[in-house]
Amino acid sequence: MTTTTALINGIDTDGVKNLVREVKQDYKRGLADFRVNTQWKHGMHSETRVTGWGLGGQNLKHSFTIGIDEPRELCGQDQYANPQEYLLGAMNACMLNTFVAVCSLQGVELESLSFESEGQLDLRGFLGIDTNVRAGYDEIRYTIRVKGNGTPEQFRKAHDAMIATSPNYFNLANGIPLRANLVIED
Repeated sequence: MTTTTALINGIDTDGVKNLVREVKQDYKRGLADFRVNTQWKHGMHSETRVTGWGLGGQNLKHSFTIGIDEPRELCGQDQYANPQEYLLGAMNACMLNTFVAVCSLQGVELESLSFESEGQLDLRGFLGIDTNVRAGYDEIRYTIRVKGNGTPEQFRKAHDAMIATSPNYFNLANGIPLRANLVIED
């Protein structure tokens, strides 16, 4: 007996439905742990290593290296994207993945999809020149450009679901606590 997988937009929709069912049965199956380690290399250049992640209590292999730098105008060597570009790219990719998954589960086939995001930093905050100026963004603006066989209502539903369920949308739209552990080595 041959089984077929429902692929829409390259998404295994049966796999998504199975994952939802498993997590509904046991929430622990849906606990995902992500870890990275970033090492300073020289100047503004750092390297972030992804060595694995966890899902449902299982440690899974995942190996990537991400180079990070700053433009020359911000005292870097301009060898890699900078942290802000990675932040916006990670936000876009997470929101895009959620949007694609929702469209796919609705049976909407996409022809094209892009997310554009932008924000402005006032370096007076980052440089400590003016304590009244935030070190981060006042806002991030994004535009979604989508083309496919969905109705405007289906695309609005996908956008609403993305806002409700995209982890990086949530992380950036809501203040999340950061807990520090400073270790001074000899």
